[in-house]
Amino acid sequence: MKANHEYSLGDAIKEVMRRLRMDQKLEEVNLMASWEPVVGSMIARHTDKLAVKNKILYVNLDSAPLRSELMMARSKIVKALNKEAGKNIITDIVFR
Repeated sequence: MKANHEYSLGDAIKEVMRRLRMDQKLEEVNLMASWEPVVGSMIARHTDKLAVKNKILYVNLDSAPLRSELMMARSKIVKALNKEAGKNIITDIVFR
C-alpha cells in the first residue's frame, strides 16, 4: 500500500482474494493444474478426478496396477507438486 492509499491492481486483487479466503482455493486449483506436467501424460490419462481437502490430494485412477506404483512414489509426487506450486499446499496423496 502506498502512502496516499493507492493500490496497484494486482495488490488490490490479492487483498480481495485474501479477505474472501479465495487465495488458498486458487493455490489448490493451480496445484491440480500442475498434475499432468509433474506426473506425465500417461499417468494423467488414467486420472479421472483430482480434489484437495484438508491439505490432502485425492486422486481417482482407472488402473489398479498404476495405483500400486504411485503409492510407492507418493512422497516424491507430493514434493514435486509442492515444488511446482512454490508452496507446501498438500501434505499427502490418497489414490483411489
